[in-house]
Amino acid sequence: MNDNVSSAGILMRKEQIAIIALSVWLAVITVVMLVAQSVDLGIFFIVSLIGFFIIVELITPKYVRPGYLRYIQYLLIAGIVLFVVIVALKATQIVRL
Repeated sequence: MNDNVSSAGILMRKEQIAIIALSVWLAVITVVMLVAQSVDLGIFFIVSLIGFFIIVELITPKYVRPGYLRYIQYLLIAGIVLFVVIVALKATQIVRL
């Protein structure tokens, strides 16, 4: 299976495509929040984390475990921990109301 995508004569690896896709995803989130005039870092983090999960799942090979995946898993674990903290803080804010 070829790991490269040919686009106008330029070969790109999956990791490069993932970086571009994540950058576009973060830019779209930022633009939507600015247009809606509701910038919330918690929501930005959660939506960007979901996009990161999807992109990592799409670039991960099914039968081989590359070395870089270990570092990405550390990022995912840290993201999940931060997600739980944000949810806990929002829950305490709701209960105080």
